[in-house]
Amino acid sequence: MGGEGSSVTNGARVVHEDMCHFCFDVLYHELTKQPIPTASLYEPNIPDAAFPLFVTWQTRHGSDKRLRGCIGCFSDLPLHTGLQNYALTSALQDTRFSPIGLPELPSLFCSVSLLTNFEDGSDYLDWEVGRHGIRISFVTNDGRRRGATYLPEVATECGWDHVEAIDSLLRKGGYKGKITEATRESIELVRYQSEKLTVHHDEWVKARQARGLSPPVCR
Repeated sequence: MGGEGSSVTNGARVVHEDMCHFCFDVLYHELTKQPIPTASLYEPNIPDAAFPLFVTWQTRHGSDKRLRGCIGCFSDLPLHTGLQNYALTSALQDTRFSPIGLPELPSLFCSVSLLTNFEDGSDYLDWEVGRHGIRISFVTNDGRRRGATYLPEVATECGWDHVEAIDSLLRKGGYKGKITEATRESIELVRYQSEKLTVHHDEWVKARQARGLSPPVCR
């Protein structure tokens, strides 16, 4: 499977909470029609390095979180522009959800996932639940090649084993036929890992205030 990034960390953790703070800043400025800030303001915590990445928005619902948007890219992207672009794309253009509105910000969590250590799996079982994200490629009943991915935390959060995760991912990718063992064995699988951090709105507000910025007005 082509198109995946080749980023491999050398043991030093790259993801930083300021990446989530920056995504909040970008979304807030977009929704309030202010100039979009640049990630260079957060250096060195947001280095100008390149990684495949995903930005995820969730909203608080009682004691639980509900997905509000999640979009990313498997190609290596410069963090400065990649975080800015996908902060907005995941919040406003995920077709599974309506665009996030300004009044929702106080309930939001933002997660940044930097994807690393891409490896071809030998079969659909060649990955570890809770450690690996998976990206699959398969051919649909009408002969079209389709693909889909789950980030490393998804299978654990949903309580899935390998087969349940693969079957769900096939459906997510648009496979509508009966899923058999032969179907599963026909897929191509790439496993990967991620560095992930999550920040709530209130933590972002404190970070803004620590930088001498006024608190956001979310109404």
